[in-house]
Amino acid sequence: MNLVTWVGTPLEIVRKMLDMAHVGSEDTVYDLGSGDARILIMAVKDFGVRKAVGYEIREDLCELAWHEIRRLKLQKNIKVIHGNLLEADFSQASIITIYLRGKANQLLRPRLEQYATPNTRVVSYRFPIKGWRAIKRDSLKDCSFADEYYSGTIYLYSIPESFKYKRHS
Repeated sequence: MNLVTWVGTPLEIVRKMLDMAHVGSEDTVYDLGSGDARILIMAVKDFGVRKAVGYEIREDLCELAWHEIRRLKLQKNIKVIHGNLLEADFSQASIITIYLRGKANQLLRPRLEQYATPNTRVVSYRFPIKGWRAIKRDSLKDCSFADEYYSGTIYLYSIPESFKYKRHS
Protein backbone atom coordinates (compact mmCIF):
# COMPACT_ATOMS: atom_id res chain seq x y z
CA MET A 1 0.00 0.00 0.00
CA ASN A 2 1.44 3.35 -1.06
CA LEU A 3 0.41 5.95 1.53
CA VAL A 4 1.72 9.05 -0.21
CA THR A 5 3.11 10.31 -3.48
CA TRP A 6 6.86 10.71 -3.17
CA VAL A 7 8.18 14.25 -3.31
CA GLY A 8 11.87 14.75 -2.61
CA THR A 9 12.46 17.02 0.36
CA PRO A 10 14.75 19.94 -0.55
CA LEU A 11 18.20 19.50 0.96
CA GLU A 12 17.90 22.77 2.91
CA ILE A 13 14.83 21.37 4.67
CA VAL A 14 16.54 18.01 5.26
CA ARG A 15 19.39 19.88 6.98
CA LYS A 16 16.92 21.88 9.11
CA MET A 17 15.14 18.66 10.13
CA LEU A 18 18.40 17.00 11.19
CA ASP A 19 19.67 20.15 12.92
CA MET A 20 16.41 20.53 14.81
CA ALA A 21 16.68 16.93 16.10
CA HIS A 22 20.30 17.57 17.19
CA VAL A 23 21.54 14.63 15.15
CA GLY A 24 25.02 13.47 16.14
CA SER A 25 27.53 10.68 15.74
CA GLU A 26 25.91 8.45 18.37
CA ASP A 27 22.51 8.51 16.64
CA THR A 28 20.80 5.94 14.49
CA VAL A 29 18.47 7.64 12.03
CA TYR A 30 15.45 5.93 10.50
CA ASP A 31 13.59 7.56 7.62
CA LEU A 32 10.12 6.14 7.06
CA GLY A 33 9.22 6.59 3.42
CA SER A 34 12.87 7.23 2.53
CA GLY A 35 12.49 7.78 -1.22
CA ASP A 36 15.92 8.35 -2.79
CA ALA A 37 17.66 8.21 0.63
CA ARG A 38 18.63 11.87 0.71
CA ILE A 39 17.92 12.16 4.46
CA LEU A 40 19.93 9.01 5.20
CA ILE A 41 22.84 10.15 3.05
CA MET A 42 22.98 13.61 4.64
CA ALA A 43 22.72 12.11 8.14
CA VAL A 44 25.79 9.94 7.47
CA LYS A 45 27.88 12.33 5.36
CA ASP A 46 27.18 15.65 7.06
CA PHE A 47 26.15 14.67 10.60
CA GLY A 48 28.36 11.60 11.05
CA VAL A 49 25.67 9.21 12.28
CA ARG A 50 26.86 5.65 12.72
CA LYS A 51 23.84 4.06 11.09
CA ALA A 52 20.93 5.16 8.91
CA VAL A 53 18.03 2.96 7.83
CA GLY A 54 15.23 3.74 5.42
CA TYR A 55 11.96 2.03 4.61
CA GLU A 56 10.57 2.58 1.14
CA ILE A 57 7.69 0.73 -0.50
CA ARG A 58 8.42 1.78 -4.09
CA GLU A 59 10.95 -0.52 -5.71
CA ASP A 60 12.10 2.09 -8.25
CA LEU A 61 12.99 4.50 -5.44
CA CYS A 62 14.81 1.73 -3.56
CA GLU A 63 16.87 1.02 -6.68
CA LEU A 64 17.67 4.72 -7.03
CA ALA A 65 18.67 4.90 -3.36
CA TRP A 66 20.80 1.73 -3.48
CA HIS A 67 22.60 3.04 -6.58
CA GLU A 68 23.44 6.37 -4.93
CA ILE A 69 24.50 4.72 -1.65
CA ARG A 70 26.88 2.39 -3.55
CA ARG A 71 28.19 5.28 -5.67
CA LEU A 72 29.03 7.18 -2.48
CA LYS A 73 30.44 4.02 -0.84
CA LEU A 74 28.12 4.39 2.16
CA GLN A 75 26.67 0.86 2.21
CA LYS A 76 28.42 0.10 5.55
CA ASN A 77 26.41 2.88 7.21
CA ILE A 78 23.15 3.03 5.25
CA LYS A 79 20.54 0.38 4.66
CA VAL A 80 17.36 0.86 2.65
CA ILE A 81 14.65 -1.76 3.11
CA HIS A 82 12.09 -2.31 0.40
CA GLY A 83 9.06 -2.60 2.64
CA ASN A 84 6.01 -1.06 4.22
CA LEU A 85 6.79 1.63 6.79
CA LEU A 86 3.77 0.48 8.81
CA GLU A 87 5.65 -2.77 9.41
CA ALA A 88 9.04 -1.15 10.06
CA ASP A 89 11.19 -2.26 12.96
CA PHE A 90 12.55 1.04 14.24
CA SER A 91 13.31 -0.16 17.77
CA GLN A 92 17.01 0.74 17.25
CA ALA A 93 16.25 4.31 16.15
CA SER A 94 17.25 7.33 18.18
CA ILE A 95 15.79 9.61 15.50
CA ILE A 96 12.90 8.94 13.12
CA THR A 97 12.18 11.28 10.22
CA ILE A 98 8.91 11.41 8.30
CA TYR A 99 7.43 13.47 5.50
CA LEU A 100 4.01 11.88 5.25
CA ARG A 101 0.52 13.30 4.93
CA GLY A 102 -1.69 13.57 8.00
CA LYS A 103 -3.58 10.32 7.36
CA ALA A 104 -0.32 8.37 7.04
CA ASN A 105 0.96 9.98 10.26
CA GLN A 106 -2.21 8.85 12.02
CA LEU A 107 -1.76 5.29 10.76
CA LEU A 108 1.86 5.33 11.94
CA ARG A 109 1.19 6.96 15.33
CA PRO A 110 0.11 3.81 17.28
CA ARG A 111 3.18 1.95 16.05
CA LEU A 112 5.46 4.81 17.12
CA GLU A 113 3.80 4.86 20.53
CA GLN A 114 4.24 1.13 20.95
CA TYR A 115 7.67 0.44 19.46
CA ALA A 116 9.81 3.59 19.56
CA THR A 117 12.12 3.58 22.58
CA PRO A 118 12.13 6.35 25.21
CA ASN A 119 13.99 9.51 24.18
CA THR A 120 13.62 8.76 20.46
CA ARG A 121 13.14 12.02 18.58
CA VAL A 122 10.58 12.07 15.77
CA VAL A 123 10.84 14.83 13.16
CA SER A 124 7.90 15.42 10.84
CA TYR A 125 7.97 17.86 7.95
CA ARG A 126 4.76 19.71 7.00
CA PHE A 127 2.27 17.45 8.75
CA PRO A 128 1.88 17.19 12.54
CA ILE A 129 1.09 14.00 14.40
CA LYS A 130 -2.41 14.73 15.66
CA GLY A 131 -2.85 14.16 19.36
CA TRP A 132 0.85 14.62 20.09
CA ARG A 133 2.45 17.74 21.52
CA ALA A 134 5.52 18.95 19.63
CA ILE A 135 8.45 19.89 21.86
CA LYS A 136 9.59 22.29 19.12
CA ARG A 137 8.21 23.75 15.88
CA ASP A 138 10.02 25.64 13.18
CA SER A 139 8.09 27.56 10.54
CA LEU A 140 9.75 27.67 7.13
CA LYS A 141 7.68 30.44 5.55
CA ASP A 142 10.41 33.06 5.99
CA CYS A 143 13.26 30.86 4.70
CA SER A 144 14.92 31.73 1.41
CA PHE A 145 14.09 28.32 -0.08
CA ALA A 146 10.43 28.35 0.95
CA ASP A 147 7.86 28.68 -1.80
CA GLU A 148 4.21 27.79 -2.19
CA TYR A 149 4.92 24.07 -2.01
CA TYR A 150 7.96 23.88 0.27
CA SER A 151 6.72 26.04 3.09
CA GLY A 152 5.19 24.71 6.22
CA THR A 153 6.48 23.65 9.58
CA ILE A 154 8.92 21.10 10.96
CA TYR A 155 7.64 19.39 14.10
CA LEU A 156 9.95 17.78 16.65
CA TYR A 157 8.53 15.22 19.07
CA SER A 158 10.11 13.18 21.85
CA ILE A 159 9.05 9.68 22.89
CA PRO A 160 7.10 9.40 25.23
CA GLU A 161 6.81 13.05 26.33
CA SER A 162 4.96 14.11 23.18
CA PHE A 163 2.11 11.65 23.64
CA LYS A 164 2.18 11.06 27.40
CA TYR A 165 -0.68 13.49 27.91
CA LYS A 166 -2.09 13.18 24.41
CA ARG A 167 -5.50 14.29 23.42
CA HIS A 168 -7.42 11.64 21.53
CA SER A 169 -8.04 13.25 18.19
